[in-house]
Amino acid sequence: MTVRLPLALLAALALTLPAQAAAPGSPAAAVNVFIGTGGDGHTFPGATRPFGMVQLSPDTQVRHFRQSYPWASGYRHDDNSILGFSHTHFSGSGHSDLGDVLLMPYSGDTKLEPGYPERPHSGYRSRFSHLEEKAEPGYYAVRLQDNEVDVELTASERVGLHRYRFAKDAPAKVILDLRSSIYDYGSKNLWSRLRLRDATTMTGMRETRGWAPGRQLYFAVKFSRPISAPQLHNREEAIEYRGFAAPGKTPADKVVVEGKALVAALEFGVPADGALLVKVALSPVSEDSALANLEEMPGWDFDAERTRAGAAWNAALSTVKAEAPEAMRTMFYTALYHSMLAPSLFMDRDGRYRGPDNQVHQAKGFNFHSTFSLWDTYRALHPLLTLLAPERRNADFVNSLIAAREHSPHGILPVWSFHGLETWCMIGYHAVPVIADAYMKGIRGFDADKALAAMTASAEYGPYGGLEHYMKLGYVPIDREPEAASKTVEYAFDDWTIARMAEKMGKKEVAARYFKRAQNYRNVFDQETGFIRARKSTGEFRTPFNPVQSNFGSDYTEGSAWQYSWYMPHDNAGLISMLGGDAALAAKLDQVFDAKIADNVYAHMEDISGLIGHYAHGNEPSHHVAYLYNYAGAPWRTQERLANIMATQYHNRPDGLSGNDDLGQMSAWFAFTALGFYPVAPGSNEYVIGRPFLDKARLDLPNGKRFTIRAVGLSESNRYVGQVTLNGKPLARTFLRHEDITAGGELVFTMQATPNKDWGKDRAARPYTQTGYQP
Repeated sequence: MTVRLPLALLAALALTLPAQAAAPGSPAAAVNVFIGTGGDGHTFPGATRPFGMVQLSPDTQVRHFRQSYPWASGYRHDDNSILGFSHTHFSGSGHSDLGDVLLMPYSGDTKLEPGYPERPHSGYRSRFSHLEEKAEPGYYAVRLQDNEVDVELTASERVGLHRYRFAKDAPAKVILDLRSSIYDYGSKNLWSRLRLRDATTMTGMRETRGWAPGRQLYFAVKFSRPISAPQLHNREEAIEYRGFAAPGKTPADKVVVEGKALVAALEFGVPADGALLVKVALSPVSEDSALANLEEMPGWDFDAERTRAGAAWNAALSTVKAEAPEAMRTMFYTALYHSMLAPSLFMDRDGRYRGPDNQVHQAKGFNFHSTFSLWDTYRALHPLLTLLAPERRNADFVNSLIAAREHSPHGILPVWSFHGLETWCMIGYHAVPVIADAYMKGIRGFDADKALAAMTASAEYGPYGGLEHYMKLGYVPIDREPEAASKTVEYAFDDWTIARMAEKMGKKEVAARYFKRAQNYRNVFDQETGFIRARKSTGEFRTPFNPVQSNFGSDYTEGSAWQYSWYMPHDNAGLISMLGGDAALAAKLDQVFDAKIADNVYAHMEDISGLIGHYAHGNEPSHHVAYLYNYAGAPWRTQERLANIMATQYHNRPDGLSGNDDLGQMSAWFAFTALGFYPVAPGSNEYVIGRPFLDKARLDLPNGKRFTIRAVGLSESNRYVGQVTLNGKPLARTFLRHEDITAGGELVFTMQATPNKDWGKDRAARPYTQTGYQP
């Protein structure tokens, strides 16, 4: 009997695991990648690079799509068994998919089915313990208890690297399963291929019909040891190939198996050192391109690759030097980490990528990215990246959106895209504010005229989401289009960002047209009830009306009237006027946060989570609401609400996110709020000041300047802003301009235990709002 030490003990003795790649005290060392892997955060703990194409992570999901929502990222912290390690994942999505190219090492009997979590040894699935699990940015490790294998994972941008350590004298074996997916086990496969190229190399592909129909992904697998006994199976047709030549073929022929249910069982003999390494490269183009992408990682030095991955993360996270108590510092850097996972690279080393027409294209002068969860991320994630990510990266994002529009069969910008394809998920044309916000903040490196043409084409594409009615009536009618109230107000905001960019470009006619359209939110505001409401094509509001009603496909998108009646972030003065003044706005906001509601009011809507009264922090429509008190001259009320949200909706533990992270939006909200300000209206070039939650933060900006934020006297009791200075001078306004930050300097908050009700009261001190614009 071989006695094996668990990973936790081996790590402590420094026998198996190398020293932590990130230096103690560094930003990367502060990250807790397990935040969000429990509850409904839907994050994953595996290895990836900033915005990398490979997201190599363990999957614990169950087998049936009806249970897929809790396993949207493939992994849940409260599970106790691992299915395997696949190479593509979403971070925090509310929809499940991906989970491509799953590998599972083992040393016992070969089992071609994964088995069931409740039945140990029923398949190749293995139990594990969190005590024998370790992860940090760019690295993941775990001991598979049933399979008796220690697993380590790291990654470059296009290549995932596995290191398996088997028991002494134990045979090394690996399952490669192409049936597995996070969406549903096997049933979404349209076609797949496995090709044994030589004794150490395999290639293949998958075409799937999940969230993005017809998605194609190619891969190449390289092993550090030759395969001694390959078995390639098509489980759907009971076809099996053993050895290096298929029956009826000459030994020189390559072994190829195709079908919808492919799995390979590979044996490697008994490694003298007990180790087997595996490299997996992905490609959107072809198997040969995947082989070429393997050259991104030419060697087999796992520790060196892990160090490079950690260094890449430390460089990305070090754009902010934060000082705070340990728990807050951990949550802040984890939020930054989650904010840098998407949009992800989706391009081969030679610049080729696959677009929404499912054809191969060549990028010229930019890196093509996909995985744009735009309904979520235009609000805070992209504004955060315009502030902290290199200008080149932001230009890549914009160029990718423009390129996707050029390849789109519909001629419009992406709505919710991944792996190059369109899913048509959610509402709005929210690539528009991403582009406009970048342009307004001075990011260049893309064709502005081409970008504006793409933006207006998307805003005027009648067949999409009731736009033909919106352009004719000034609102989306509920008897012609579901979720009409939400669509109207979100279209109006998108229109305003088009106007802002057109105005800056000197396109006065375009600006005037879209500034006018930006006022369409008024057409669905019912002054009698004080709520945004859906209207029929004949003009009257739909009845009966219940402001807490929320159902998929109803008047609102993932929300109720209580959550959506604040969505005119570009014109909050207009909202104040319609409600009856500053006091009326503040009183209505108080009703949102202070409401006592029954537990079952929103229980049927899984996306409406993180409730404080009717405020739902676990979903995006509420994210700007706490900052609206500033527009009524009462920023001290914003400070109170933010303290409550930060204390109740975020925690340094696996279930530490109150809702789906949604490709980084929940985390970006936290990062901005911790710094002390938030972009209520992307495209305005203003950040509404809240209150800081870090003692000190230094932003090392892409232009080489530094902007420092200090909180003097910050404590649990000192939760109010007493005064603010910018570069040593008192700051009377309750917002920062983008140029205030990019110019460099210092913002100082003096905190106190009682509210300062005079600061920010004057109208001149309040943030931007459109009302009053004269074209």
